[in-house]
Amino acid sequence: MLDQIRIILVGTTHTGNIGSVARAMKTMGLSQLYLVAPKELPDGQAYALSAGASDILANAKVFDTLQQAITDCALVVGSSARSRTLSWPMLEPRECGVKAVQEGAKHPVALVFGRESSGLTNEELQLCNYHVCIAANPEYSSLNLAMAVQIVTYEVRMAWLQQQALQQSQPESDDEVAYPSNEQMLNFYQHLEDTLNETGFIIKQHPGVVMTKLKRLFTRARPEEAEYNILRGILTSVQRFGRKAQGEKE
Repeated sequence: MLDQIRIILVGTTHTGNIGSVARAMKTMGLSQLYLVAPKELPDGQAYALSAGASDILANAKVFDTLQQAITDCALVVGSSARSRTLSWPMLEPRECGVKAVQEGAKHPVALVFGRESSGLTNEELQLCNYHVCIAANPEYSSLNLAMAVQIVTYEVRMAWLQQQALQQSQPESDDEVAYPSNEQMLNFYQHLEDTLNETGFIIKQHPGVVMTKLKRLFTRARPEEAEYNILRGILTSVQRFGRKAQGEKE
């Protein structure tokens, strides 16, 4: 199950930080490292600071964009401070660990960490289902990248160990919930935007305002796969009706 949980580093500047993150991951039993647009690929310094986690560096996957790295993930959690203009569902690291372990048994999970100096962009954060915030000392909240990864991966491991301890005493549920992947949700948002444009609901002068709020709504609601299929069916029905009515007028 832990192999389903990937650590994604976006725009990492220093290769030594990549090595330190690999070390933090291996100590907690995680092995899937994804790098998005790193300034430099892992080098000698990265391998030196990995302290024996060279296998994780050697097998790290590299992508140009965050979207490419999370396409098959149904749960994406991005590291973020709380003070954002557009609030998003928040998790504490402990909650994040529990949720990652619970859902890692069913589908790929991504834990995303941003640039050393500026973190994740608002656009990247909006690709996440949740944001995780580490409650550090407000008077000195300076955490380096590897420290942040270590804290979150520690909570993942604690949740996993607890799950192992309870596994024999709790029978498996027959009603496992399936969620749409990130790619499916992007297709849904495009379908929704196309439909709202066709019906004239979206104001052309401000096309992004409505969609940003709707994305936030559906991210918070997090529809299950069956609900996702219903929503896509509704949109298709609305489009079909609108096009038929338009054809009759012509």
